[in-house]
Amino acid sequence: MKVALITGASRGLGAVMARCMAAEGWAVAVNYASDQKSASEVVRSIEAKGGRAFAARFSVVDRDQLRDGLDQIRDALGPVDLIVNNATGPQPEMPLMEQSWRTYLDQLEFFVKAPLELLQLVLPDWRARKAGRVINIGSEIAELGNPYFGNYASAKGAMLSLTRSWAKELGPEGITVNLIAPGWIPVERHADIPQSNRDWYLDRTPLGHFGKPEDIAAMVVFLASSKADFITGQKFAVNGGRTLL
Repeated sequence: MKVALITGASRGLGAVMARCMAAEGWAVAVNYASDQKSASEVVRSIEAKGGRAFAARFSVVDRDQLRDGLDQIRDALGPVDLIVNNATGPQPEMPLMEQSWRTYLDQLEFFVKAPLELLQLVLPDWRARKAGRVINIGSEIAELGNPYFGNYASAKGAMLSLTRSWAKELGPEGITVNLIAPGWIPVERHADIPQSNRDWYLDRTPLGHFGKPEDIAAMVVFLASSKADFITGQKFAVNGGRTLL
């Protein structure tokens, strides 16, 4: 049974990804930083359906915790075959003159530093096996350039660029790297967003409705499967047509 590590999987998109991957026969490491209750519930829901899962507590922006977390996953499930870089931190929106280099570094730590250090830790094993997959969770904002959000947009843009670079470097070794760029997929943390904001977004969405977490999870399942063996270095926009070019 192959092992998938999904970072930031205690709730929201990550929790749905974890359940969907488990339904496809993967053993799933459900990473979380602090919400043990929610992570344990995701694990229980997977196990209740006959799947294998493990709640792996570590901060993705701490290299020592990453190393320890991978050791725990290996002991509980086996070596990781797939990484889904989904974890994120706070995403503050602020006028340009209120932004600082630190507000950019905060985003880069989640979307560049964490994927880099996590890949570096598993890469010797993947190279020995000539197999391994990375799925980065990007954002449409990298292309749309939302105002007051340069910190987040630039980090997600960097994530797209590293996806392409890693894919070219690692492709000859049988390792694929792709990116999924969701639009706004409402989850628990969006419960208080005003209806006017929702209407504004949908007015600019060709399909005219919001996507579901399962829409993103379905693309994760596909890219993790043998059906995607010949796909690498690609961006897949799952956003109802908001970035058509």
